[in-house]
Amino acid sequence: MDRRKFLGTAAAASTASAYGAAGPLPRRTYKDGIDLSIIAFGGIVVCGLSQEEGSRRVAAAYDRGVNYFDCAPSYFDGEAEIKLGEALRPYRNKVFLAEKTTRRDAKGAREELERTLGRFHTDHVDLYQFHAVGSTEDVDKILAPGGAAEAFAAARKAGKVRYLGFSAHDAPAALRLMDALELDSVLFPLNVNAWENAGFGPQILAKAKSRRMARMALKALAFGKWPADLKPSDRKYPKCWYQPIDDREMARLALRFTLNQEITAAVPPGDERIFDLALELAAAPLPRLSAAELSSLKIRVSALEPVFRA
Repeated sequence: MDRRKFLGTAAAASTASAYGAAGPLPRRTYKDGIDLSIIAFGGIVVCGLSQEEGSRRVAAAYDRGVNYFDCAPSYFDGEAEIKLGEALRPYRNKVFLAEKTTRRDAKGAREELERTLGRFHTDHVDLYQFHAVGSTEDVDKILAPGGAAEAFAAARKAGKVRYLGFSAHDAPAALRLMDALELDSVLFPLNVNAWENAGFGPQILAKAKSRRMARMALKALAFGKWPADLKPSDRKYPKCWYQPIDDREMARLALRFTLNQEITAAVPPGDERIFDLALELAAAPLPRLSAAELSSLKIRVSALEPVFRA
């Protein structure tokens, strides 16, 4: 079976999993007949774990139907790439690997891509993204002569990347970048608190749809920012820079909200406990929220400041 056919075919069955979910994950279309699991495995999940445990988790997730893996060199100073790259060795040609760079210049983006390829023991990544585009100044640098956009175009021409995209941390910057470049997808925060209480997300989704770009969600299980008076050392989930939703019923409602917004997939928070929860919940039916459920969820998440505002 060739690689594209594999990616475009949903798993019909799965082996027993450490995560305890009832069945294989559903998949949705990315582009060109490629179907992705609706939950991605974020590279931060393996950080802080031994290589053996990280590899076990990757294997268990793959067996459950996860074929979308997302990482970046900035995650824990390269630990995520190194450990995930090793764990994915048996599966590299069977999964969709999305990578990113925070470098806005062509030279820096090119150097990071080469290092990433080495860490993943591969000659290409499936999706290369401008990471955390957070201002119009970021966009200016990306688009300038000698900017990262040049390196992205050259990498695709050379076959080192298949698709191009970005992750968005600012709505005006995201809209401008989508208008300026022909990109394949956008990865952006889409959670009930930012969407309903802060107006962040709808404009990015609408623009991406108009540009016929695939859409992937970040922070579906974001409750909101950690309380300002809480020391980092006192956080229950130290790998998360925002407070994730860990209440099971609330998480189920939040995931239903995000996955019903015309997106392909969601990347959960990097804590392995929250990833386990998302993986389990996503294997069950996720119908749209009723008006009463949405109203209740909006009230509950309003206790914390949204991670992003429009």
